[in-house]
Amino acid sequence: MGLYDDFAKGLEEHDYQFEKGQVVRGKVVERDAKGVYVDIGAKSPGFVPLEEVSFHKTGSISELLPLEEEIEFLIIREQNEDGQVTLSRRQLEIKYIWEDLAEMAAESRSVQIKVTGTNKGGIVGEVEGLRGFIPRSHLVQSNKLDSLIGETLTANFLEVDRERNKLVLSQRQAVRAAAMEKLVVGTLVEGKVANIKPYGVFVDLGPVTGLLHIRQVSGKRVDSLEANFQVGQEIKVVVAEIDEYENRISLSTKVLESYPGEILEKMAVVMANAEERVEQLSRTTDVPGQ
Repeated sequence: MGLYDDFAKGLEEHDYQFEKGQVVRGKVVERDAKGVYVDIGAKSPGFVPLEEVSFHKTGSISELLPLEEEIEFLIIREQNEDGQVTLSRRQLEIKYIWEDLAEMAAESRSVQIKVTGTNKGGIVGEVEGLRGFIPRSHLVQSNKLDSLIGETLTANFLEVDRERNKLVLSQRQAVRAAAMEKLVVGTLVEGKVANIKPYGVFVDLGPVTGLLHIRQVSGKRVDSLEANFQVGQEIKVVVAEIDEYENRISLSTKVLESYPGEILEKMAVVMANAEERVEQLSRTTDVPGQ
């Protein structure tokens, strides 16, 4: 017997073990009332139960798994006494969806979630067919949650954990990210004073909040922010810096001054013609606040 014959005989005698969790390719060879049979190169065709045909509920079995077409499957049960393994297209599709979502989360991309229900903690919905959850604190609208049922929201990922079947998202983060993308360094924006701290003024710009640091208020030393700003006060500020990595927006009014201290002495005047001042600023410098 030659070397090739020995090799061929060894292949015949070798019982290849198909393992649970393994992805295999096979050709659909038969269908019956119980399921689908797939040739995966084993002694017996693999079997796909009807409930494992597809995760997506559209289309007939003949459309989802056409005869003689080679398709990938996930082994969900190892060989029985007849050498037959149980296969699933449904669970493989779910596996690929989780992998896609994990990749989107890693790239900080947003996703659409269709709201299907609510609970005490927030809303639940479908993301690519999977169950997702947005906590109440991460919703733009945190009251009357029932009114959101049927709506489609844009959200960012907070947690993607396939092992624990946990998919948690944030609508607030997605709205903030979208708003930050629209902001341009050097432009004038309007907002309201939301909070005053010893180190600066937080300005509500709508979906996002920026910080007007005390050093960016005026070219002159500022002794008291409370003496110049009030919570709820409408104010115009220049976007000085956008740090997407730190999720931070820095603002400036100092760049609007004609001389150091003007904003402290004539706030109303500076605000009234802020647009003209920014236009003049754009002709003289490319770096606001420096």
